[in-house]
Amino acid sequence: MQRIFDGRFLGKAMLALGLLAPRLTLAGESAPVTSPRVTATLLSGRDAVTPGERFKVALVQKLAPHWHTYWLNPGDSGEPTAIQWTLPAGATAGEIQWPAPKAIRVEPLVNFGFEGTVLLPVEITVPADARAGDNFTLKADATWLVCEKICIPEEGSLTLDLPIAAAGITDEAAQARIDAALAALPKPASFRGKLRGEGDKLVLDLPGLPSGASDVRFFPVLDTLIEHAADQPLTAGAKPMLTLVRSGAFKLLEPEVSGVLTFSENGEAKAVTLAADADPALLTAAETATPEARPAVVRIPVPVEGADLTIWAALALAFVGGLILNLMPCVLPVLFIKALGFAQLAHAHRNAVREQGLLFLCGVLIAFTVLAGAVIALGALGNSVGWGFQLQSPPLVIALAVVMVLIGLNLLGAFEIGASVTGVGDGLASRGGRFGAFMTGVLAVVVATPCTAPFMGAAMGYAVAQPPAVAFSVFVALALGFALPVVALSFAPGLLRLLPKPGRWMLVLKQAFAFPMFATAIWLIWVASVQSGPQGVLAALVAVLAAGFVVWLVGVTRGSLPRRVFGSVLAALVVLGAGWFTVQNAVPGATTEAHAGDIQAWSPERVAALQAQGKPVFVNFTAAWCITCIANERVALSRQEVKDAFAKLGVAYLKADWTNRDARIAKALAEQGRAGVPLYLFYPGRKDGQAEILPQLLTPDAVIAAAQRAAGREAKTAAATP
Repeated sequence: MQRIFDGRFLGKAMLALGLLAPRLTLAGESAPVTSPRVTATLLSGRDAVTPGERFKVALVQKLAPHWHTYWLNPGDSGEPTAIQWTLPAGATAGEIQWPAPKAIRVEPLVNFGFEGTVLLPVEITVPADARAGDNFTLKADATWLVCEKICIPEEGSLTLDLPIAAAGITDEAAQARIDAALAALPKPASFRGKLRGEGDKLVLDLPGLPSGASDVRFFPVLDTLIEHAADQPLTAGAKPMLTLVRSGAFKLLEPEVSGVLTFSENGEAKAVTLAADADPALLTAAETATPEARPAVVRIPVPVEGADLTIWAALALAFVGGLILNLMPCVLPVLFIKALGFAQLAHAHRNAVREQGLLFLCGVLIAFTVLAGAVIALGALGNSVGWGFQLQSPPLVIALAVVMVLIGLNLLGAFEIGASVTGVGDGLASRGGRFGAFMTGVLAVVVATPCTAPFMGAAMGYAVAQPPAVAFSVFVALALGFALPVVALSFAPGLLRLLPKPGRWMLVLKQAFAFPMFATAIWLIWVASVQSGPQGVLAALVAVLAAGFVVWLVGVTRGSLPRRVFGSVLAALVVLGAGWFTVQNAVPGATTEAHAGDIQAWSPERVAALQAQGKPVFVNFTAAWCITCIANERVALSRQEVKDAFAKLGVAYLKADWTNRDARIAKALAEQGRAGVPLYLFYPGRKDGQAEILPQLLTPDAVIAAAQRAAGREAKTAAATP
């Protein structure tokens, strides 16, 4: 009996020890949160803490090969890891103590972040009145963005229970890991730097840099200071200095710049925190600017629109959206040209008409493919772009305006260029006519991008979140829908033969079609004025003048070879000079600030602050080049009944202007599953309430109804069908 008792007792004791062993060995580490890319835990150097004690914990991220997370300043793209703490009453948590980042090149961008395993230390303070015998529970809700060729937002809740005791207990293994991470943190530099400007460059003087330092790189905390992907050549010697490329969105609000300086000395990698005094001349452009607050916690919502689509549904929506896109006002002027070409061929051979339609289709498909490639490639690099992104370039907007003016002048007969690249004239069946049909398809796509049609939003949002092959198929479906009316008309000669035979009426129609071209040019010049101010208008007018002069010059210098050579050389000089002037003066001068009436500028922080005040919030993501956006503002948002409803319900109206490139707006669009504007969000008047996505085509009644739902705190949590 004694033997049985002893055996049973020993077995139970061993079982108990076996069950307790994992808890004993992992007392200072939380249960992991895992994904195929990241394993995250919360690590503590203490197995037990004492009242009033300050101790270190660390968020540990073990990353899969080739994946990375981000530093405080993520570089050209990305978001830093953030932690929201839930602690016992009286306890406090400090800020993340950031290790030295590395420059992670994802062509053509450079991100600042971490690979492998990274520990992010945080200091925790136990309240002095904590009682021995109680539990001290740490809960960390962490969010991070992990990227390789694609970026995936992840989050996890990590919990660690530590007993409170009269004497603390150290977990030696965990404390050694944390101590090693703390020892590797950048230490304050023994010298101060100085930042000064030299043209489009910045020079960072480093008077105390060790003489043998190499591989020097500066990681600024401010993300609007330098071009992160640019090289940073070191000038060694008695006065060492780094040459930096000034950011295109340069903004410096404080007289001191801080960051981390990394370098190698005698083969050993080193990192120091550096403070540098900024030359006062660098502050002049930002004296009146208001510093933008960095949110304490960065949360990355998962896209909702298009997330539940199948590929077949996305293809169908893209096809129908492309079909409807033909009705948008930005596309009609170019389709007028194609219609004129068909009218001239109405009584020609059937094959000639079909050839024109198929060449138009080829132009549309190739243009859409190029756009899809740009959107997918840049999106895969973490640089969110979307439908219509190319019209955020003022020089391109001006170039399109010049093309529209030249097409209009050609239609009026001011000059003839063979069969014309617009697809009109007597030689439509010749080689020039074929090229003209193809280029008409390309031009139709280029001018279509300021518009979005119903059903496009969900399909495009689905496309940009899919692998390249699937995304390309959605863009091809959109292209096929867009080209269908013209192709169908080219294969229905019976409809074309209903038109009268060619005669004077065609010349009058051709000249009449010039005026939609001029109207489009006026609109494009207005877009340039919004982007670049009066300088943009001046650049556009100079470009139009130069284009007209070149066309005239080519015409009057025809004839002998010397005259043609002289005309060509002079035309090239005029084009180069006008191009240089346009690029120099078409620098975006507009801001995303909204000043009209009670409309405020959008920011995620502003939305959160207004919701915390109990205010429903309407956010209008728009752009000056977006025809649908402008139409919605005229038809719905500017109506008096909508304004009265907003005032009565206390709605805060925020505007996110994407006329010029804005990385934060692009990221916000991507988070909502959108590839472009318009996007309309209605947030309920409660903290952390989910936004309702309104349709892309608005009516006053729809906006007022959404405002009432938001004010009544009954906002939807899923996107409405656009």
